[in-house]
Amino acid sequence: MLIASQLEPTYARTVYPCFDEPAMKATFNIRIVHDPSYVALSNMPAIDVSEMKDENGSLWTVTTFNTSLKMSTYLTAFVVCDFDYVTRTERGNEIRIWARKEAVKNGYVDYALNITGPIFSFLEDLLNVSYPLPKTDLVALPDFGAGAMENWGLMTFQESSLMYLPSDKFTSRKAMIAIIVSHELGHQACEMLRHFFFLFKWFGNLVTMNWWNDLWLNEGLSSYFEYLGATFVDPKLSLEKIFYDHVVQPVLREDNEIAVRSLSESEDKIKGSFSLMSLFDSITYNKGASITWMLSGFLTEKLFIRALTSYLKEFSFSNANQDDLWTHIQMVVDAQDEVQLPASVKEIMDSWTCQNGFPVLTLNLATGTISQEQFLNKKNENSTDSYNNTWIIPISWMRNGSSQPLVWLDKSSKVFPEMQVSESEYDWILLNVNLSGYYRVNYDQLNLKRLAHLLENDPKAIPAVSRFQLIDDVFALTQFGYIQIETALELTKYLAREDELFIWNVVLLNLVPENLESTLKNYEVYPLLKKYLLKRMLPIYHYYAGFIRQNVDALEDDYFAQVYLEKLFATACWLGLQDCLNLSAELYAKWMDNPEYK
Repeated sequence: MLIASQLEPTYARTVYPCFDEPAMKATFNIRIVHDPSYVALSNMPAIDVSEMKDENGSLWTVTTFNTSLKMSTYLTAFVVCDFDYVTRTERGNEIRIWARKEAVKNGYVDYALNITGPIFSFLEDLLNVSYPLPKTDLVALPDFGAGAMENWGLMTFQESSLMYLPSDKFTSRKAMIAIIVSHELGHQACEMLRHFFFLFKWFGNLVTMNWWNDLWLNEGLSSYFEYLGATFVDPKLSLEKIFYDHVVQPVLREDNEIAVRSLSESEDKIKGSFSLMSLFDSITYNKGASITWMLSGFLTEKLFIRALTSYLKEFSFSNANQDDLWTHIQMVVDAQDEVQLPASVKEIMDSWTCQNGFPVLTLNLATGTISQEQFLNKKNENSTDSYNNTWIIPISWMRNGSSQPLVWLDKSSKVFPEMQVSESEYDWILLNVNLSGYYRVNYDQLNLKRLAHLLENDPKAIPAVSRFQLIDDVFALTQFGYIQIETALELTKYLAREDELFIWNVVLLNLVPENLESTLKNYEVYPLLKKYLLKRMLPIYHYYAGFIRQNVDALEDDYFAQVYLEKLFATACWLGLQDCLNLSAELYAKWMDNPEYK
């Protein structure tokens, strides 16, 4: 038997009478009466364990906990279980990880224990805020609908988010644990920079949003820190690639319908019958993190963290809304002269948080003109009518391989003389380098030809994240009727020279249908795909097939190999590559001979 609570957003009222709103913070005295063979956990350390008899003479244990810090009702928590734990102390904070006895005995939570302390310390140092609680319990629950929850001092997780089986050779599980743990800790006390996915949840605990319409301040910032935290724990993870691949790209694919809400809604909209649960979505988490990433990029991380530190210090143990954060960032910007902004922080950021969707920039190289419009499906007649949203857009760019000073587009179109190119086909321009901004780019035919030519001659001249983004953008532009599919395919001719799996994955995502069987019925496309893709896939296929035949353990630290190799091999086999079919048969035969063979 097991009891665990999950009170966010509005379930504290089902446990005890309270004003169950995030702005109404209080201290809590918790006492739990439970079966003597179980242990009770709550936000604070237990200060007394005694016995009592009920009217039937049965013996019960009473566990009393220390008074909590001032906090929101949704963060109160309790667990009653017969679990075991492992523990270590980091800077005076006792960290315990609880799980089923056999899981602890087998060492399944050791990895989580080893990374939790260092992530806490990293966040404390980064934000210059110390963690205010004497202990932190992380509990692995066999069944838990929320994935993970940052209750202050008592964080709960699905087992799969916290357990790493030493036999899990492949580290994508390991990376996921680092990401989720850092997200929750991020909330824990500093509202750290959600570079740390899950440990970063001090964020919402120390400074909570006034009302749920600003939930993204909690979750979006934590998601940003989440990724900072995970790459701190495992420097082999490439932060930019993973962040773009897991966070930015998926939400760009979603955030382009007129019906999609904006990141921050007005309070009135979120009161009453509105389902708060629907706010816990990819707009809050992924768009929130993407906008934070962009903000940190144009401010510089140094100024961003300085502003966050001052924001955390002012609002500790109380509540804030997004304007409070903008005010603190503005103060930091005004106090220096290196970073110059074209408008106030509030004007810039409101254009991203209070409007739905995002812009697509169209670049004309003959004139150096950049224009913006909301990215919507041109194939839907009614989608382009009355939307004249404009954003204040930071544009990082490079010309012929060298980075240029950041420019801003603050109206619907603007001429940048420095972006006019010469006749030479070696004169090319790349916008939104490494996807630093939350938007797509539509280049004119001239520049696309030059970029395609460059990719065929020297693909590494364009950074990997930008290659990923170029391909993702052209396919999205094709799908929404901005350009023809032929234009998009021009940019894939170079692929025989592409050695990054995450880029291959976005190509396959766009060219190879999810449901392979259905395409087999489409007789026209299959032979064309086979002819076009197979010869381009051979180099990367043979590179990885070599490891799988000779030394699969060498891939243990290759995160993308673990996540995307399956798709690459499935496609090669589906397209009828004989070596791939042979390899599959070999592996299958080995497994049939020895079921232990992984």
